[in-house]
Amino acid sequence: MTATAAQLPTGRVAAIRGPVVDIDFADGVLPPVNDALLIAAPHGALVAEVQSHVDERSVRAVALQATEGLARGIAVTATGAPIAVPVGDAVLGRLLTPTGAIGDGGDALPADVPRRPVHRAPPPLDQQSAATHIFETGIKVIDLLAPLAQGGKAAMFGGAGVGKTVLVMELINAMAARYEGVSVFAGIGERSREGHELLTEMRHSGVIDKTVLVFGQMNEPPGARWRVGLTALTVAEHFRDEQKKNVLLLMDNVFRFVQAGSEVSGLLGRLPSRVGYQPTLASEVAALQERIASVHGASVTAIEAVYVPADDFTDPAVTAISAHLDSIVLLSRGMAAEGMYPAVDPLGSSSILLDPLVVGDDHYALAQKARETLAHYRELQDIISLLGIEELGQQDRLIVGRARRLQRFLTQPFVVTQAFTGQAGRSVSLADTLAGVRAILDGEADDWPESALYMVGDIAEARARAAAKP
Repeated sequence: MTATAAQLPTGRVAAIRGPVVDIDFADGVLPPVNDALLIAAPHGALVAEVQSHVDERSVRAVALQATEGLARGIAVTATGAPIAVPVGDAVLGRLLTPTGAIGDGGDALPADVPRRPVHRAPPPLDQQSAATHIFETGIKVIDLLAPLAQGGKAAMFGGAGVGKTVLVMELINAMAARYEGVSVFAGIGERSREGHELLTEMRHSGVIDKTVLVFGQMNEPPGARWRVGLTALTVAEHFRDEQKKNVLLLMDNVFRFVQAGSEVSGLLGRLPSRVGYQPTLASEVAALQERIASVHGASVTAIEAVYVPADDFTDPAVTAISAHLDSIVLLSRGMAAEGMYPAVDPLGSSSILLDPLVVGDDHYALAQKARETLAHYRELQDIISLLGIEELGQQDRLIVGRARRLQRFLTQPFVVTQAFTGQAGRSVSLADTLAGVRAILDGEADDWPESALYMVGDIAEARARAAAKP
């Protein structure tokens, strides 16, 4: 039970080191780890979270807001509970901060809005349901080679500038048209410009009424970036558990969550682990990812963007995150350099749903054949670059031609890039994607110019293009 106001311990600020604050409690009654504290800062109450007990009379806390203007001796009040954020229908269409405050400049929330703590355990295993339903995205390469699961976890991995955010934005756009449920977007360490663009675009497209935005931006203290994912999860869990609604949870960028945890760990004085990451890396990632689960009757489907530092896919943060996923979409700098957008690596991407028992024998066989064709082409690329395609045997030349056409067919224009490219976006059904891949692998497109298949929707559009070319 939560202590009454008279019983709540009060303390004084003893030391301030950036976002880390040491607080003395003279009576020796210390608030538990993860409890929220309210610091009476000159510019208003500042929220901090207890991270450790330093000794019998003091705790070390991390502030979730800027600590400028704080001084020793300022009064601190324990709340007797973790940070609690508003949930439910009242937050639909709103932008929240990690502490649950309104961040869109709009009206305050009603006083009777329910609040839930950001720290809670995942649903028990016997209450969780397996994710076996395909979540069609309309993006050909993903639906073919790395299908997403409704109620599953998928991530887009890629270095800087290869199109992670654009792909997540296109998925938001695609889901808004065909997805029945609520969307929760967590902007973890996002640029202020990206947050503003997302909010403006959602208002213009009319999907904001079914969406909750939670932002801890790049210019905010590490504590805010560290907790924004948990705030978004808490909002999503309420819709799943209390209202039995399906929830689409979008996170951009989960690497920033790990990065914020690493900053906090260093400020708390913990010894770093591999590559300078926090020693608690695996448990922190698990605490976030294991709460993304589906229960009987309602699901939380997570789509995450993950920055890969220096394009190193063996980075400890990347491997820790990928261990929890159902579908992995790798974005390749080489594909982006060739103009193959979305720059998805067809051989590096995978999904546990690409199984004959889930997608059917036809889809599985086509996906495997497509992979084999593209892998064979990749093996021959060195020979082609050194000696030319004329030096290959007839069968190899045939495979290379089909692989190049398949590569181009798996590109497509996006709705969210229409303003920059001038090309209308395309959404392609799974049946049309499979029909197009089958036609290319069976040789129907062998005589078509490769450009006829580049940045098209379905195979019918490519066929029309090929017929129009002299």
